[in-house]
Amino acid sequence: MSYFKPYTLNIRGTLYRVDSPQVMGILNVTPDSFYNGSRCTDEQTIRKRVRTIVDEGAQMLDIGGYSSRPGADNISADEEYSRLSRGLRIIKEEAPDIIVSVDTFRADVAQRCYDDWGIDIVNDIAAGGLDNRMIETVARIRVPYIMMHMRGNPHTMTSLTDYNDIVSDMLQYFGEKISEAAFAGINDIIIDPGFGFSKTLDQNYELLERLDVFKALDMPILVGMSRKSMLYRLLDTTPAESLNATTAVNVVSLLKGASIIRVHDVRQAVEACRIISKLNP
Repeated sequence: MSYFKPYTLNIRGTLYRVDSPQVMGILNVTPDSFYNGSRCTDEQTIRKRVRTIVDEGAQMLDIGGYSSRPGADNISADEEYSRLSRGLRIIKEEAPDIIVSVDTFRADVAQRCYDDWGIDIVNDIAAGGLDNRMIETVARIRVPYIMMHMRGNPHTMTSLTDYNDIVSDMLQYFGEKISEAAFAGINDIIIDPGFGFSKTLDQNYELLERLDVFKALDMPILVGMSRKSMLYRLLDTTPAESLNATTAVNVVSLLKGASIIRVHDVRQAVEACRIISKLNP
């Protein structure tokens, strides 16, 4: 059985061929991310985290300066960019060759990160829904675009969980977003189902069970379930105790066609990808 479909991304003007699952390591340059073990707010911890992501084998690094957890502070674009800039400078020093994704929903922040630091991917939790200039910006700077499914914003999303059929509704959402992005001139699109965003615990597991349906969109699929509440609430534990559960759901997602897994714990994710790749020669 074939679990993985190869694809290519335009990275720095060169076609980057992806013929096995990719691991994207998380770098949070925030003081209030939901998992306190991931918070990097000073140069020493950022530098150590970048080295760990690289040494443990991630192909990609996703840096975020705005916490999207419910109840997090709503910081300004300038503060978000200041945090990102500090981290991106260190990434360029420590790991100039790693593929860098910037996690932001603000077009101006994405543009500044591209102009100043040459970032490779824009990762948008709102797929343009929180900044109507985002899609045209990504099209202009010509980088791959990760578009996530979310309703509302990080402060309202937990109340927006009514669906006719969650997968059918999401397929319609992505169909519309993909068409909009393609019409604007974005050539490389990656979809993220948005586990934990605008979804109840049961909806998250229904989404995981039916994840392979999204292969019909013929786009790479990114999943991010690392240490999220869908795991620790089900198991009555904490984010800090959720590594084993994270590995379990990552394996399920890979078997159902995920192309990229976004994680806090890189080594364990790399090992999972190597095992799945061994089953899929």
